Amino acid sequence: MADIQRRPFLRHLRGTPTTYVRHLRRGKAAHEGVGVSFWFRPLGAVLSEVPVDDRELPMMFHARTADFQDVSVQATVTYRVQDPALAARRLDFAISPETGQWRAAPLDQVASMLTEIAQQHALTLVARMALREAIVDGPAAVRAEVTSGLSDDARLNDTGVAVVGVRVVAIRPEADVERALQTPAREEVQQEADKATYERRALAVERERAIAENEMQNQIELAHREEQLVARRGQNEQRRVREAAAAAWLEAEARAERERLEATSRAETLRTVGAAEAEAKAAFLGAYQDADQRVLLALAAQSLAEHLPEIGQLNLSPDVVTSALARLQGRA
Repeated sequence: MADIQRRPFLRHLRGTPTTYVRHLRRGKAAHEGVGVSFWFRPLGAVLSEVPVDDRELPMMFHARTADFQDVSVQATVTYRVQDPALAARRLDFAISPETGQWRAAPLDQVASMLTEIAQQHALTLVARMALREAIVDGPAAVRAEVTSGLSDDARLNDTGVAVVGVRVVAIRPEADVERALQTPAREEVQQEADKATYERRALAVERERAIAENEMQNQIELAHREEQLVARRGQNEQRRVREAAAAAWLEAEARAERERLEATSRAETLRTVGAAEAEAKAAFLGAYQDADQRVLLALAAQSLAEHLPEIGQLNLSPDVVTSALARLQGRA
């Protein structure tokens, strides 16, 4: 918007780098151009201000596909006024000399014209496409069709408006139809998720089985080693028993040998002693061989008396003494 400063009977207009200003005085152009500044009389000046910068025009409209499905087309058109002098003659870009405000709404007219032209070409194209085709390939096709239609439109060319670019953001069906179309994809995604879950579970089961087998192998190995340990302990115990038995056998043999040696020694001692005693007896008997019988009887009685128990008192009757003396005399 132009900046207008007031002075008595005069006004000063200062433009911007993105606006084209045209000053008509008595039907002729007194000042015109982009970014101009000038003085003018408000009562005899006709001013027009045309923006020459790029402008974005968002639009959204409904269309119907070949299979009678309603879709919404969301697009954005970028345009600019390429010939501001021509646009100022075709559209009302007049501004107030006092405030610098547009007297009408020229940009709304441009927007309405662009929207109608773009909508016409988009509806014609979408009407020949099926719903799935419109959703998948529609944005690119609609963008190309609308760009071509706006560039070749005679009304826009005569107005001095040039289209810089067209962007089709989305072509979307109604909410329930969109959910119905999303269902197969969601089911496929869910199937992929279920498949991944099953594969993960199968992998977990396989790993658990491998772990269980590993544990079983470890238990088998431990049992085998325990069996070897028990066998080794049994062998060691048998060896210990055999060695203990051998030691006991050797000890018994040694003890038997000692006893045999002792018995032999005792027997030899007894034989020696017996022989000595026999010799002594023989010598003793030899000494008494030629002795008188009465002497021998006296010695026998003496020896008998030595071995008899002690007799405190002995009573002999005359008959006993007479009988004993008679026997001794008879033997004599």
